[in-house]
Amino acid sequence: MKKHIYDESNGLSYTLHGDYYLPDLAVNEEEPTYGKYGMLRKQFLKEHKPARYQYLLMTGELTGHLNQVDRDAREQVETLVKQMTEEQGITEQLKKQDLMKWVGVMNNIKACAEEIVLKEIVYM
Repeated sequence: MKKHIYDESNGLSYTLHGDYYLPDLAVNEEEPTYGKYGMLRKQFLKEHKPARYQYLLMTGELTGHLNQVDRDAREQVETLVKQMTEEQGITEQLKKQDLMKWVGVMNNIKACAEEIVLKEIVYM
């Protein structure tokens, strides 16, 4: 029996291991650069969407998906924070006048923006 064979019907090559031909599969794993939102998405998929998680893992698309979710979430949080600060009139002048008030307002704005992003992007 040949050590290596190629099946033109499915486009896979196989290698003989003992009495069985096993497909030569390789996972193209993208560098995991995701952060907070990517990790939250991964945990959500594991717990609430196990079939989708397994599919992404088996096809080698999980890391790419998590990286993309993390990038999208970070951009959306940044955009929402900018919009909310403009709407509420939070300026550098307020920061100079009353730093503690500015910090409190900015923390509230960031928390609201993150809550929106978590609901709309990460936990969908």
